[in-house]
Amino acid sequence: MDELRYSVSGISCAHCGQAISAEVEKVAGVRAVDVDIEAKTVAVRGREVAEASVRAAIVEAGYEPALSGRS
Repeated sequence: MDELRYSVSGISCAHCGQAISAEVEKVAGVRAVDVDIEAKTVAVRGREVAEASVRAAIVEAGYEPALSGRS
């Protein structure tokens, strides 16, 4: 399973995490989304997940992501 990690400086509360998760879960191939409010990060796991699609989903939720890792 692949993982994409993002730094998202605008995350400040549980509602932020829910909004991001709801949009990212719609992306094809996504199996899990973990939002860490304190660290202001989002980890996305899945198979053959398009990075551009995940980025667009986070933007759609109203946040500006920066890719910080891929494995």
